[in-house]
Amino acid sequence: MPASALQPTRVDACAFDLDDDAAYRRWRDWKLAHRAGKVEALTVEVADPRAPSRAECEALLERITLTNMALYRSPVTQEDAALPRALGARLGLHRLDANWLADEDGISCIAVSDRSDGRGGFIPYTDRAIRWHTDGYYHPQARRIDAMILHCVRPAARGGATALLDHELAYIALRDADPGHIAALMQPDAMRIPAREDERGVARAAQSGPVFSITECGRLHMRYTARTRSIEWKSDAPTRAAVACLEALLASDSPWILRTRLEAGMGFVGHNVLHERSAFADDPARPRLLYRARFLDRIATAAPAAEAAWRNG
Repeated sequence: MPASALQPTRVDACAFDLDDDAAYRRWRDWKLAHRAGKVEALTVEVADPRAPSRAECEALLERITLTNMALYRSPVTQEDAALPRALGARLGLHRLDANWLADEDGISCIAVSDRSDGRGGFIPYTDRAIRWHTDGYYHPQARRIDAMILHCVRPAARGGATALLDHELAYIALRDADPGHIAALMQPDAMRIPAREDERGVARAAQSGPVFSITECGRLHMRYTARTRSIEWKSDAPTRAAVACLEALLASDSPWILRTRLEAGMGFVGHNVLHERSAFADDPARPRLLYRARFLDRIATAAPAAEAAWRNG
């Protein structure tokens, strides 16, 4: 079934309105009925991610529509940093986040680095585990990361597994446990990232914002990090309880959490879902290398005029 038959570009935000339980229940039932039960359900065979066919794009979009993410497997294993940009363009992604550690083309080459250009010491550029997070949680609203692509050129010799959790499922888990958790995490000052300073002064200003928010097109967005340093949570009891509930979910063996290891030629494409990375050990002769592209666009998963199944009850 093409993605355009599944869900519209704009969703009624009433699904996320704490005062509209009926709309939430309809969306919740639709969401749970279509969630991916295993990694294989997310995976699409793509001959060349730089130029996916229309059928391959439709297969990716269908999975992203339902689960906010897709994986692909391809025979393309050579180094080509232009690949994420080309794939993104085929899916309607054009506004790359030109973060300060990315290359000039906006693509980040994720590999272990001890360089003095700023990458050395930043955890994505080490072999250490990266705890649960969404990308760009320290960005202001104007630079909200809505979509991302990860492409594996070379995996690590050992380790480096990825865990994924659709942020909409995290929302469901917290709202079902206590709607007050959602109210707390939607506060505009729920999570504060302190300023980052370097030898020249303030390199990044402090940034406060909610964990869950609703985008202009009625979609759910999440910003989160499990880090305990360089983060300040609002100190009220409802926020503490909500964060504890989320931490318990992420530490659990929930079937909603999917785990995989990107091999050479494989990749992730989707919205800014929760994810983490395990520690790894490199082969010095063939060190781990991934390309990462982060976009300020959202993937256009469906035609605006289409009606979502959940809205029809």
